[in-house]
Amino acid sequence: MSHSAHSPTPDLRIVETSHLHAHEEHDNQRSSPLIERLRLEPTIINPPLVAPIGDDQFVILDGANRVHSFNALGFAHMLVQVVSYDSGQVELRSWHHVISHWHGEAFRDQLSRLRTVTSAHDFDPAASVRILFPDHPEMRVDAPSVSLHERNAILREFVAIYQQNATLNRTASADPNEVWQLYPQALAFVLFPSYHPTDIIIAAQEGAFLPPGISRHIVHGRAIRVNYPLHLLRDPKNSLSEKNKSLQIWLQHKLENRQVRYYAEATYQFDE
Repeated sequence: MSHSAHSPTPDLRIVETSHLHAHEEHDNQRSSPLIERLRLEPTIINPPLVAPIGDDQFVILDGANRVHSFNALGFAHMLVQVVSYDSGQVELRSWHHVISHWHGEAFRDQLSRLRTVTSAHDFDPAASVRILFPDHPEMRVDAPSVSLHERNAILREFVAIYQQNATLNRTASADPNEVWQLYPQALAFVLFPSYHPTDIIIAAQEGAFLPPGISRHIVHGRAIRVNYPLHLLRDPKNSLSEKNKSLQIWLQHKLENRQVRYYAEATYQFDE
């Protein structure tokens, strides 16, 4: 995918939290501690990425756990970065899962109870999930694309097995040798098929949710470390329009004082 050498200034907006629609289930391993942290945090650090779907409604591309946490805390408004699938800024890929801190035999025993789990023969990369083991033959989960509801329900049932019993780490790597080296305690490596933007939008509109941590949206020109004051979002006295005016003043001040820096390079961040 090609994109400009310099991405446009992020489109930051404050919107109704209720107008943000998830395309995936939230991850309790991530959202529960996030809720407690947001009770005390003075700022929102990284705004969720959302795409417009009409009538001032948005699909959440990245940040479902943050939006879930805002809803749980009763925040009516949220700071987001708005991007469009048609903008040329967005790439849709998949995360893969590294499973650790559980017993491989127990995992495979639960897998055997799923009717959609088979051996790795006749593998169809467009409709199957690959399950690789460091010391056991490869398996797969058949997730046919006949119905998005059916496909995603199968995936939710599968991911719930290890999400509830093991530690789940996301990785962009599709190389099992790299995964075994970086995660020596890993008991399995799960490779997911690709999705398309229409799959994401329909999943949000129809409630055909993906499991957490599969879709991976790469946005060129993503806003991070924004650190916008949460009390300005929570203020019950100001309307949504007034809050957006304050946001624009705040953003202009940041730009005028050279407090916004653009990095064109792909980066790794070590302080999450």
